[in-house]
Amino acid sequence: MIPMDLIEKTAVTLMNKAAIEIPDDYLTGLKAAAEVEDGDLSSFVLQAMLENYEAAKEDRRAMCGDTGTPRWYVKMGNQTQVEGGPVALEAALRRATAKATNGVPLRPNRVHPLWRTDHDNNVGIGAPEIEYGYEPGGEWIDLITVHKGGLFGTDYRMLFPSDGIEGIKRFYLDSLVAFGKRGLSCQPAIIGIGLGGCKDTCMVLGKRAACLRTVGDRNSDPKIAELEMELKELGNSIGMGAMGFVGKSMVIDAHIEVGYCHTGGMQMSVHAFCLSSRRAVARVFADGRVEYRTDPQWFTDYQRRETVEWEVPQNHEKSA
Repeated sequence: MIPMDLIEKTAVTLMNKAAIEIPDDYLTGLKAAAEVEDGDLSSFVLQAMLENYEAAKEDRRAMCGDTGTPRWYVKMGNQTQVEGGPVALEAALRRATAKATNGVPLRPNRVHPLWRTDHDNNVGIGAPEIEYGYEPGGEWIDLITVHKGGLFGTDYRMLFPSDGIEGIKRFYLDSLVAFGKRGLSCQPAIIGIGLGGCKDTCMVLGKRAACLRTVGDRNSDPKIAELEMELKELGNSIGMGAMGFVGKSMVIDAHIEVGYCHTGGMQMSVHAFCLSSRRAVARVFADGRVEYRTDPQWFTDYQRRETVEWEVPQNHEKSA
């Protein structure tokens, strides 16, 4: 059984890491964009951000004044037991969020939608969001915190089967142009695209594609992986760069996740993670070990399964 005090202590550490330490995969992608960017203002922004990341890590301060909206993704092995059960787990994550808000510190962004009141700790009704996933085997729990930025960097449209791949590309480009022209998200960003599901699950797929996959990771379906690369190239060909200025560094990477949908439709959502790609991960074991990493490793073969029963692929690596 995994002790709750270890979970809470680990969660507080993760909140600190996510706010301050930019993941290596995103930093590498950002440096690659900076090397080819030739727009004056876009180049200036990219260089300023790279310098800011170094200063944040050195001074142990949040890399961006707007620290986004903290949320949690929790995945556990099938044999996992946590002290106090799921209610205690959620309470621990809420306490960790409140402690980090005042300790890192994080900007207390969470307010009531009508009264605009807040508790000065990023905790409230439905906040922080906690989403769950499970894996066959093992007794461990993955804690993933994402400080989601890009306040308006998301859009949704009901497409139809006849729209096809060209319709997907059109809506994708429409969304990026709107994000850039109206200042609706901080580019360059990891762009997540959700296809299929129902409207709510389509939005979830797109957000998870943006937040829970690393730069350079490709979908396990070769045709979808090819489309991801094409969308990345398309996104950087519209004449916009960092923060919407003239340039060619709009997209650090494009990730697609799909879900089976109604036969008459093809739902699509587009999400921008934002220039400060904030995520941190830890796997906590029952024996007290804690392993920190920056790759959420969320989209396993099991998460993308299509069959009624789980059929283990020959190349599937069982979780520890």
